[in-house]
Amino acid sequence: MERITSIKNDRIKKWRKLATKKGREASGSYLVEGIHLIEEAILAKQTIKALIVRDETKIPTNWNVDMLAKYGVTPQVADALAETNSTQGLFAEIEMIESNSDIDAMNFVLIMDEVQDPGNIGTIIRTADAAGYDTVVLGKGSGDIYNPKVVRATQGSLYHINVVAGVDLTEFIPALQEQEVPVFGAVLDAEAKRHYQIDPLERVALVVGNEAQGINAEIIEKLDEKVYIPIYGKAESLNVGVATGILAYHLADHNDREKV
Repeated sequence: MERITSIKNDRIKKWRKLATKKGREASGSYLVEGIHLIEEAILAKQTIKALIVRDETKIPTNWNVDMLAKYGVTPQVADALAETNSTQGLFAEIEMIESNSDIDAMNFVLIMDEVQDPGNIGTIIRTADAAGYDTVVLGKGSGDIYNPKVVRATQGSLYHINVVAGVDLTEFIPALQEQEVPVFGAVLDAEAKRHYQIDPLERVALVVGNEAQGINAEIIEKLDEKVYIPIYGKAESLNVGVATGILAYHLADHNDREKV
């Protein structure tokens, strides 16, 4: 195992650049931190370019990583790579995931229209995974799925579900509808139906919008149905991640699936 002791080392400089979108796009990879996320990547057979291990940190014995390139780093170097306040001392450079844009293979689709907050994006991906959706689509103007905060917030769901980013929703939504996938949107207006007035569907797409502005008007015009969650207290609105969870679970009919 090669050992690196300086933050000025070329490899360290490269890995630190993976904290930026520009650096990730240039390398085609991103940096993951922590035991759980790395383990999820290993189990999902992601392409791991390098495993980085802080001095005196042990690689879990159940990881099949004998053939991976490994680098030992000092605590100072590990701190320079870390995105968290108390790093576990394990990092992995992972190749970006190849997504599947084949609409024919999509039955339950969660669509984000300019959702920006990394925590919300990661939570929505994780929620879509839990609710049995097969695809998450990020429209143009949404945040970066490989932002370290997004990756952490997915808790590994990034590796369980098809995620397609940078999509022109004005073209994607009509293409879904041509394949008889009805498209619902979370919209608060007089024409919207309460979510419990809609029966769960065997194929469905759900659009959720920007934290402050909601779904863009041009996207709203393309929806098959507008839906909203009633608020009974004094809160002005629901967080987009919470609203997504309520709607995603309600709209998708999984009665034929085995339940845990």
